[in-house]
Amino acid sequence: MQFYKERILNAAQLKRLSEHKYSCSSASLLDAWLQPWWCWLVSKTPLWLAPNLITILGLIINIVTTLILVWYSPDARQDPPRWAFALCALGVFVYQSLDAIDGKQARRTGSQSPLGELFDHGCDSISTVFIALGACIAVKLGEYPTWMFFQCFCAMTLFYCAHWQAYVTGTLKMGRIDVTEAQYTIICIHLISATLGADVWATQVGSLEMRYSLGGAAVIGAVMTLGSLAAALVAGGVGKNGSTVAGTSILTPVFPFSFVVVPAFIIFQKSESQVYQNHPALYILAFGMVAAKVTNRLVVAHMTKSEMDYYDWALVGPAMLFLNQYFKNALPEYYVLWLCFAWVVVELIRYCGQICMEICEHLKIHLFRISPASAAASAPASFSARHKQADRNVTSDSDMSESEDTAPLVNDNSIS
Repeated sequence: MQFYKERILNAAQLKRLSEHKYSCSSASLLDAWLQPWWCWLVSKTPLWLAPNLITILGLIINIVTTLILVWYSPDARQDPPRWAFALCALGVFVYQSLDAIDGKQARRTGSQSPLGELFDHGCDSISTVFIALGACIAVKLGEYPTWMFFQCFCAMTLFYCAHWQAYVTGTLKMGRIDVTEAQYTIICIHLISATLGADVWATQVGSLEMRYSLGGAAVIGAVMTLGSLAAALVAGGVGKNGSTVAGTSILTPVFPFSFVVVPAFIIFQKSESQVYQNHPALYILAFGMVAAKVTNRLVVAHMTKSEMDYYDWALVGPAMLFLNQYFKNALPEYYVLWLCFAWVVVELIRYCGQICMEICEHLKIHLFRISPASAAASAPASFSARHKQADRNVTSDSDMSESEDTAPLVNDNSIS
């Protein structure tokens, strides 16, 4: 087992990555209504602005606005100032809008590449954690820590399951009620808290408080996503004998993510100092970054048509907490939790950075810059004409890959 690998992706994986074509189907209700806004926004975007730079700027805004809420309410039980909720709503809106136009900007500038898809999905995996956490703080769900745990880990799991289905079928499928609808619902939650205060969610509606509607929405989303995944698994994958795109068992992706969720729940339940109940935001961010890296590895495995390893070095972080409990809390759990968080963040950044550099080197492109040749070859006029037809920010197998996507991901046959 090698702690550090000079290269994460081998030559065969990079070759398959360069041949990858983005395939996505969407039936989202809101996407059609938002297309005019997205098309107008991208038309005002400078041609020199790289698609990946658009995505990362949106993510940074989303993270910063959420961390302001975390600063005021680290236990999700406090009352942050109302402007913080309004700012967080703006942060989600900005991220959603910029995330929607990065693929359009890529086609507009002729800078489409598989790296764009990776970068977009990678940013989404991180944003999912922050958006879910921000929503929990907005309704003061920390007063019900088990519900908050379910809510946040449900969001991470559903995002992972969507890419698990893509790994099996070769196509990322969006339903009628999906990511865009969830993001705008959370924007509305923040605006309600900004207008009426977070305590409004404690209002009784029948025998339940309004805040439980957040959990109810998560349950509905889980039923829809897991139902779609189950149907895909029953139908079999696109690989040989019903296997995944990599020719592996369709059930193997369940194990890497289980190594995140199961320890998170066990540590939460066994903690003598109630480390999760007292520091839910930090706990969710720590395990959320592990989940983000594992999800990124799944996306990389899909795009490189490779097997996904079970073990991940980010799991060393949760292992610190687990071993500390085993040895009767030799160190205060709060300090170990911070150590875990620092480890997984550094490991996520290391992995993402290395993956991006390897792909950029292979494709001879820049991560945050558009080459002069691409910019010169772009055609804004033809872009406008094309997108008046029916651009859903989606491509088929025969289309060119969109530059919307994920960053930091994984390697198939090796531990990283």
